[in-house]
Amino acid sequence: MTLQKKLDRETILQIRKYLRVFPFVGLSICLLSAAVGASAQNTLSVTAPSGFAVSPRVTDSQDFEGQNPPKERPHRRLHDRGNENNQNEDDNARQGRPEPRVKAFPHAYFAGVGANGYVPPDTNIAVGPNHIVETVNARYAIYDKNGALLVGPKSLSSLWTALGGPCATNNGGDPDVQYDKVADRWLITQLGNTSAPYSECLAVSQTSDPAGAYYLYSYAYNSTMHDYPKFGVWPTAHNSAYLATYNLFANGASFTGGQLCAFDRSGMLSGAAAPLSICYTITNNGVYLPSDLDGSTTPLDGTPAYFMTFETSTLRMYTLAPNFANPSASVLTLTPDLAVTPFSEACAGGTCIPQAGTTQQLDSVGDRLMYRLAFRMFPDHEALVVNHSVTTGSRVGVRWYELRAPVSSTGNFSVFQQGTFSPADGIYRWMGSAAMDQVGDIALGYSASSSSIHPAIRYTGRTPGDPAGTMGTEASLLEGGGSQTSGLSRWGDYTSMRIDPIDDCTFWYANEYLPSNGSFNWSTFIGSFKFPSCSASPDFSISASPSSQSVLQGASANYTVTVTPSGGFNSTVTLSATGLPAGATYVFNPPSVAGSGSSAMTVTTSPTTPAGSYTITVTGSSGSLTPTTTVTLVVNGPSPDFSITASPSSRTVVRSSSTTYTVTVQGINGFGGTVNFSVSGLPSRSSASFNPSSILGNGSSTMTVKTGRRTPSGTYPLTIKGVSGNLAHSVKVTLVVQ
Repeated sequence: MTLQKKLDRETILQIRKYLRVFPFVGLSICLLSAAVGASAQNTLSVTAPSGFAVSPRVTDSQDFEGQNPPKERPHRRLHDRGNENNQNEDDNARQGRPEPRVKAFPHAYFAGVGANGYVPPDTNIAVGPNHIVETVNARYAIYDKNGALLVGPKSLSSLWTALGGPCATNNGGDPDVQYDKVADRWLITQLGNTSAPYSECLAVSQTSDPAGAYYLYSYAYNSTMHDYPKFGVWPTAHNSAYLATYNLFANGASFTGGQLCAFDRSGMLSGAAAPLSICYTITNNGVYLPSDLDGSTTPLDGTPAYFMTFETSTLRMYTLAPNFANPSASVLTLTPDLAVTPFSEACAGGTCIPQAGTTQQLDSVGDRLMYRLAFRMFPDHEALVVNHSVTTGSRVGVRWYELRAPVSSTGNFSVFQQGTFSPADGIYRWMGSAAMDQVGDIALGYSASSSSIHPAIRYTGRTPGDPAGTMGTEASLLEGGGSQTSGLSRWGDYTSMRIDPIDDCTFWYANEYLPSNGSFNWSTFIGSFKFPSCSASPDFSISASPSSQSVLQGASANYTVTVTPSGGFNSTVTLSATGLPAGATYVFNPPSVAGSGSSAMTVTTSPTTPAGSYTITVTGSSGSLTPTTTVTLVVNGPSPDFSITASPSSRTVVRSSSTTYTVTVQGINGFGGTVNFSVSGLPSRSSASFNPSSILGNGSSTMTVKTGRRTPSGTYPLTIKGVSGNLAHSVKVTLVVQ
């Protein structure tokens, strides 16, 4: 169903006038939408920032951070979903047998930011060409890719000092950091307050340097807490957006719904004072994730953003096409739910994860999808990868999905594969994050713990050639040195799997661990690995479909040739073809492809092109790179056939007499079949016969028509038909009876 919200023209003009006069004052316009289901209502909010400023360089900013008082942030639970009455049943999607060790090799790794008073850490990273930025509750740091600390750790609130207000004085938590690879910029966010009036703080770097200056924004939300914000980058050519999702709690207590948002990315990148956010509230339904681009190929212009959550044995998706120039033209669409293998939320959505050496259990956060909803464009399809924690018999595992949709299908996704990773070793695995590299390898990082091991950081993965729904035997990024004690159950909240934009192959994963038994003493660890199947050097491949075409002499055949980049390749590929038969020509439209895309190859034969089967080699050329692919062209001569004629074209006969016609068959293109004759249209009390009754190949037959004394006089059109197998031809003659 499509939910399109309308603001009248007068209201829109008033909004624009207000923003010109008071650009820094928060503004929210809400409308009630049509219903979703029997009771849910959706609400549109158009919001301008409540504050705007420009920061100095991060390296020049002061940080007055002290040690924050120890505080465990609550897990704000939502309604249970999944098969909540079957918590001890096994998972039918659980991987049934161990696969070979994950085909990924570790690279750089280093210690990240440590605890400063808050639990859980909300670990997140973003990876740029030269830097890694990490955010936790409630600090951030900037590293190079060898782990050298360049900035920080600093209080997150110090980033908004120039803005003032709650963003500059409070650390509301739930931070997020994104590297916008298309714009070569950085986005850092966190909540402004943990009590009313609530707000969200956003910072967008002015340049590619994460240690440089930032455009600073705050958005006021009054008495509604916008909890568990998750961000994604959606860089379409028009109405590009920074996407966000929230869980809404009235006065910070009562859950009222989820919110799906799009912030004006173009406005923020240019440092506009009042970029709008367009948000839809999904009443009594939350924990959505926004689609977040991986790779260098952007969504096609006009492709709506995707937002996903899970329900009982289904995945639910909305698409959102924002329109920042005219918010009333924004379109929210609920797509059909996707059925998945039934599951039960890990720990019934709560706490049950054991640790070594303590009875203290950890929170699974099993009531929601885990960050991120990683999106990637391929030449022939769109892909989404996401995960969540589920019960698998007597332990907990990670359910993961790969969804695919045809390009330009605007959200027509299906479940391409799914699986639950939970080896039968008594270890609980949860708090996952998943991503996909440029060749379709999938990596999954997570926490692992049991009554015999301290919480550890581990990962697994798969290549496209592995059996569907399976992951390789896991590898360890770091084994924990202690367990969390003293009544603290909160763990992770989320972790972060990212792709390096330089090679589009290297995975970076960040998660928490404890170096020793204790409370409020977590640390984070950042590690990288890659699959050998993923090329690090710029390259491309070409493919063609269909693989074979058949044509008659003088006709044309069409093929689609697709260029698929790898290793960050973005150069122009010129296409050519060889191996054509004599008299045939080819043309590509377009003749070259920039980076990635497709071209239509048309091969045209001539009437004299020899019949036969030909292998055509298609070559893509870009510098020293010349990959090829082949297609088959089958040229057929004209099919064997025959013609039929009759003479004379008309006969006159008196009743009780007969007359004859000569029927001639002429074979065409080597025709050698047998032609059988029949005639229709005879007057009553008359008959016809053929001598011979059939002709083999070429020849003539005499058709004799006999009339009786009661044959009615008149003029009769007769149809003489010759049939040979599936070939049939006819000729008409006239019979005049006097």
